[in-house]
Amino acid sequence: MPQLGESIFEGTITKWLKAIGDTIAVDEPLFEISTDKVDAEIPSPVAGVLAEIRFPEGATVEVNTVVAVIGDAGMKVAAPATAAKTAAPAGTAQNASASIAQTPAQKSAPPQVTPVGRIRSSPLARRIAKEHGLDLGRITGTGSEGRISKEDVLRAASSRGSAQLPIQKSVPPQVAQVPPPELASLPADPVPLTRMRAIIAERMLESVRVSPHVYTVYKVDMTRIARLREQRKAGFDSRNGVKLTFMPFIAAAAAAALRRCPIVNASLENTDKGLAIRYHRSIDLGIAVALDWGLIVPVIHHAEQRSFADLAHSIADLALRARSKKLSPDEVGGSTFTLTNAGAFGGEFGMPIINQPESAILAVGGLRKEPAVLTDAEGNDTIAIRSMQYFCLGFDHRLIDGADGGKFMLEFKKTLEGWNQEIG
Repeated sequence: MPQLGESIFEGTITKWLKAIGDTIAVDEPLFEISTDKVDAEIPSPVAGVLAEIRFPEGATVEVNTVVAVIGDAGMKVAAPATAAKTAAPAGTAQNASASIAQTPAQKSAPPQVTPVGRIRSSPLARRIAKEHGLDLGRITGTGSEGRISKEDVLRAASSRGSAQLPIQKSVPPQVAQVPPPELASLPADPVPLTRMRAIIAERMLESVRVSPHVYTVYKVDMTRIARLREQRKAGFDSRNGVKLTFMPFIAAAAAAALRRCPIVNASLENTDKGLAIRYHRSIDLGIAVALDWGLIVPVIHHAEQRSFADLAHSIADLALRARSKKLSPDEVGGSTFTLTNAGAFGGEFGMPIINQPESAILAVGGLRKEPAVLTDAEGNDTIAIRSMQYFCLGFDHRLIDGADGGKFMLEFKKTLEGWNQEIG
């Protein structure tokens, strides 16, 4: 079990990527772990054959503990590790009665659906599957590593066709005769939280309990940005090797506003004399990334020193490595302000929970074209189609007053609507 950072003392094995007897190359992913700071794939340090797995999936293991043995091709392999043993010693009355009780229970208990590993699928595929009432676990993916694509879902939907079981007319509308496939496929028993989900739950509860959250929502005219992006995206991609999205514009505007409003980039700390304000010397932007199995916030350190192209590359790189579990602990800690894209799924705006120990978080809403009233220098009003976007700032009212939040948002809005920076 590797130590991924000085403050990490244990890790939970979430998935074995190889089975006993499999041949493994050097640096080939061997298993996945989850820690307090990051989920990661652990590569094999040597080449050989996986001869023994000492801890099963779900086991939490201290760092530097041997979790597997890799040997030569002719090495004898061991039986797979199982869950921790809880039965009494063989030959005791307790063990005998437990075995007898277990046997009738196994005969009478209904078969349980065993949760499988994470299903790899695209967001579009998941949406289409939901619309058609399809269970992704029953669809064969044709993409890389079995990833389910839009075409796989559409093919499954068309093949199902008239095989749907109709609800009889005699059944009252409020009574479901056949459960929806997405519900029927779920386990009957409660499913334990994953390590990451448990950490997220704990930190969200802590944040709400500690910080009195206040929100302010601003609508920003993104027409200038939208036109510039449309004009420059092809050239930007070829020069920088990364697609031109709206996020680097937003990140750059946030960094500019934080420079002018340092209280929004500050945080509260407990000292011997009570609460004190920590004004951070750098702007370390956290970028929330939604994963199929949770949420992670990789960090762009010293964002105020980055060029636009550097910001764009960092955002894309961190998101990609977050989804492939390639981040280091240093890349998911130490943020001073967080951006979260609530509009990625079509929402107008979101009201996010602060990422402790920060004091503020900015939620990016959906970008939409809508009619807007424009006033010229002479005071004449006209109606035009503009690209508008909502942004919601959530902040800790112990430290940041409403006026401070408003000043930050006005600076942020002014930077985006009057964009005049070179993008590279």
